[in-house]
Amino acid sequence: MNIKVDPEWWKTMFDEVYLLTDARSVCDEEITRREVDLICELLPLHPGHRILDLCGGHGRHSLELYARGFTGCTLLDYSQYLIDLARTRAAECNHSLEFVQADARSTGLPSEYFDHVLIMGNSLGYIPEPTGDAQILAEARRVLRPGGWLLIDVTDGAEVKDSFNPNAWHEIGTDVVVYRQRNMEGNTIYAREMVVSKEKGVIRDSTYSIRLYESETVAALLEEAGFKRVNVHTNFFPHQRRGDYGFMNHRMLAAGQKP
Repeated sequence: MNIKVDPEWWKTMFDEVYLLTDARSVCDEEITRREVDLICELLPLHPGHRILDLCGGHGRHSLELYARGFTGCTLLDYSQYLIDLARTRAAECNHSLEFVQADARSTGLPSEYFDHVLIMGNSLGYIPEPTGDAQILAEARRVLRPGGWLLIDVTDGAEVKDSFNPNAWHEIGTDVVVYRQRNMEGNTIYAREMVVSKEKGVIRDSTYSIRLYESETVAALLEEAGFKRVNVHTNFFPHQRRGDYGFMNHRMLAAGQKP
C-alpha cells in the first residue's frame, strides 16, 4: 500500500490525540525521569545554566529538570496546544519556565544565549527535505554559547530496520484502539495511523513520515553542523516492558559541543 503523506503533517498532529496514542511513552512520569537521568549523565549541567528544550512538546523534560533545580529552562514547540498544556502544568507546580511557540528552524531566540540545547523524543526527521534537520541543528548551534552542548534523542535506524514491523496495534483502556501501518523506503518510514473508539468510531485517520538515522549518520549530521566532541550512545530503551512503541522503542542519544 502506497502511503501518501502531507509534507507538513507535523504542524497539526501534535495535539490531545497524540498525547492519547503515545501516552505509553510521553505521559509516563517514570520514563521521563529515566530520560532526564540520562540527560544529567551525558551533559555537564549546573543549576545556573540556561537550557533550551527545543521541540519540547508538553514540557515533560523541562518540568522534571526544573524540579531537580535546573530552573533556567525555556520550552519551545510548534504546537500551541502542547505549549498551552505545558504552561498550565508549570503553573500548577509553581515552576517559572519560559515558553515559546515557534518553528525550530527559526526560533527568534537570541544568539549565544543557552548553555545547553535538548532535542528529545525523536523530534528530528519530520521535514521531508534533507536540509530540514540541518537547519534545526544550525539554529541550535546559533543559540548556544561557545562551549555549550547539544543533545539529541532519535530512534536508532539500524534497530528499526532490523526489527521492522509493518503492522502494529495497541489498546488504550477498554474503548480505544490504535492501529499503525508502515512502509519503509530507503531511510524513510511512511505510516498510517488509525485511532478508533469502539463506541464513537474513528477518532483520527492520519499519515506521517520519519527519516531514520543510524549512529554514523547522526554523528555526521552533528559534525556537519559544526559540533565537536560528538558522542553517540545507543541501546537506550526506557520502557520496562518490551513491546512495539513505534519510534520510541530503540533510541540513541548524540551529544556535541559548540567550539
